[in-house]
Amino acid sequence: MYDFNIAFGKRIRILREQTEISQQALAKLLDISRPAVSQIESGERKISAEELKKLSEIFHTSLDNLLNLGKEPEVILEEAKKKEPAKPHIRIDVPQKNLEKFKEVLLYILNKVGSKPNIGETVIYKLLYFIDFDFYEKYEEQLIGATYMKNKYGPTPLEFRKIIEKMSKDKEIEQIKSSFFTYPQIKYLPLRKPNLSKLMANEIEVIDDVLHKLSDMNASQISEYSHNDVPWLTTEDGKVIEYESVFYRTPPYSLRDYGEDI
Repeated sequence: MYDFNIAFGKRIRILREQTEISQQALAKLLDISRPAVSQIESGERKISAEELKKLSEIFHTSLDNLLNLGKEPEVILEEAKKKEPAKPHIRIDVPQKNLEKFKEVLLYILNKVGSKPNIGETVIYKLLYFIDFDFYEKYEEQLIGATYMKNKYGPTPLEFRKIIEKMSKDKEIEQIKSSFFTYPQIKYLPLRKPNLSKLMANEIEVIDDVLHKLSDMNASQISEYSHNDVPWLTTEDGKVIEYESVFYRTPPYSLRDYGEDI
């Protein structure tokens, strides 16, 4: 027999894990206790209308998508058009030009440093974030233009999983579950070289700079490091980190000014 509460709870758990939010952090955002979140995820507790509204804002999806349990509330990959700022209750549209740039940057990262044992999904999230925000700070233009949410573990690109699914289907990358010391880890292996014609020289320069300075950090180190970045510090929990906030950085905090000993 179909049980809506169990199915809904499973969806909330999956969304929470995909966005790297702990039960304690989600409880704080919902203004309820951590055991209450656990009960929601197990289907033992019904959710109020106000809590449902907050969940749609936290996970940046509409109420209809959140309640439509027959369809995952995923990011939409669309044909090229102007990308609107991410807001609560609307879907995140990824224009084709942004999708292609995202894919080539990710493949560039994986071909350069993906074989390092510390480079798992969490580290890749943060590398993409620093690449995007440092490029915006330097040139006042978006490179990848991903939508990053603030959560307990640092900035998370909301489009990532949908794009990974497409790239896996197109046999451009392969996902592997492994471990780094005693911690579970998701790694991605590139199945092709990046198309460098899609990347400009100044974009490659910024990417290389970020990889040189940060790609030896493990997940805990780079997550903690991202917590000291001004855009993350000036954003509320569970909210989208605005690109304009990068201009609140002050020297020597700018990534291009970081020392070699970080």
